Amino acid sequence: MASRTDPLTQEVVELIGAVVARYYEEYEQAAAKHSLTGAQARVLGLLSHEPMPMRRIAKKLKCEPSNVTGIVDRLEVRGLAERRPDPVDRRVKLAAATEKGQETAARLRGSLDFAREPLAGLTELERAVLRDLLKRMLGIEPG
Repeated sequence: MASRTDPLTQEVVELIGAVVARYYEEYEQAAAKHSLTGAQARVLGLLSHEPMPMRRIAKKLKCEPSNVTGIVDRLEVRGLAERRPDPVDRRVKLAAATEKGQETAARLRGSLDFAREPLAGLTELERAVLRDLLKRMLGIEPG
């Protein structure tokens, strides 16, 4: 097992930090092109996959539910999201992307070239290995 202080581990940690910083920088720029904050774009991205309660959004984004409420309010005003009752438990409200929100989220994803371009330079096998290593680092079972 690698030591937390060995030079290779330190280099990998620094490289991961650089990748994350570049990703967030490009994500913020892409969001701004759609007149969204980075936080609004991340919430819209989550909602474009499936409707979910505020608490689950907050847990995924590691923030307070009250922050998510404000973000969803602003997305709702722009017609990008809506609240609807949970069909399983009508006491719970789900936030969901509207059709316009789905389209905006798709355009936003399509404009993120930072990772896509360098990944295209890797073979399919290299991308699969990278994916599996990242999943392993996150404690997600590959498969």
